[in-house]
Amino acid sequence: MDKHTNSEAVRPRDAATVILIRGNRKKPFELFLMQRHKNQRFMGGAYVFPGGALDSADCDPILSSYAKGLSTKEAVTRLNEPDLSETKALGLFFTAVRETFEESGVLLAGLDAKTSTPGADTHTTDCFPGYREKLHQGSVTLRDFAAKKNIRYALDMLLPYARWITPELEKKRFDTRFFLARMPKNQHPAHDAIELTDSLWVTPAEALKKQANKEILLMPPTLKIMEELSAYTSVDHLFSATSSRKVRPILPQAFPTETGFGVKLPHDPEYNITAYKQPSRDNDPSRIVMVDGKWITMCVN
Repeated sequence: MDKHTNSEAVRPRDAATVILIRGNRKKPFELFLMQRHKNQRFMGGAYVFPGGALDSADCDPILSSYAKGLSTKEAVTRLNEPDLSETKALGLFFTAVRETFEESGVLLAGLDAKTSTPGADTHTTDCFPGYREKLHQGSVTLRDFAAKKNIRYALDMLLPYARWITPELEKKRFDTRFFLARMPKNQHPAHDAIELTDSLWVTPAEALKKQANKEILLMPPTLKIMEELSAYTSVDHLFSATSSRKVRPILPQAFPTETGFGVKLPHDPEYNITAYKQPSRDNDPSRIVMVDGKWITMCVN
């Protein structure tokens, strides 16, 4: 890890990531994870949700005319970030849509009902060959895509779940908003084979077991979120509970351990970054530490 003083801390880039969820009659709901290329400097080899940094084009004010289900004011309210500009708040929802399409091929959108052929399937990406790659390369924007292919981005499919900020001692930092989204029908996610080398559907419990057995690597935010999601019994249960809670920012605070380092979460008794401090919570792990090559959570009384 690269150490910095608080005065030297790198300003985090705004980012968004999406937890794609599908129901399964034979088992609890599943989540879509993808493995980052092992040669990447940031989280190389880790299994993550699709996502990435906000682009300036995601904040194009004209983009709002190609969206449905969410206004700029509603975006600020749902994110629970009153100091965030309406343009950037809505832009983060567009980032979530764009990055999900680029990295997994899943498009959270539908055809414009006013101008599309009656009966057209609004939940497949087969009619948009090449646009995933074009967006990734930056040769087209979401605005271009929507205008050329007559689509409307379904921002109402995105439900804010969490917000994690990379610790201040890191050189590469992100202020990441995590969204929940139900997997659209008739679409089949697949990793991009460029920055990502593998993908899988797993239940939260299966992911935690694989992490414990060192079959996959989950970074602290993904691990903690996976533990939280394992408490929900169904997709409806998860979305119902999430829709009524306010998202609070989590800035982990690094600390040394005998074997390396770990992070304290805002509800840890010894966490002391005043602006992000949260009340303690009984039986809720408040620290994440590296032990024997894997991250584990732990409670502190």
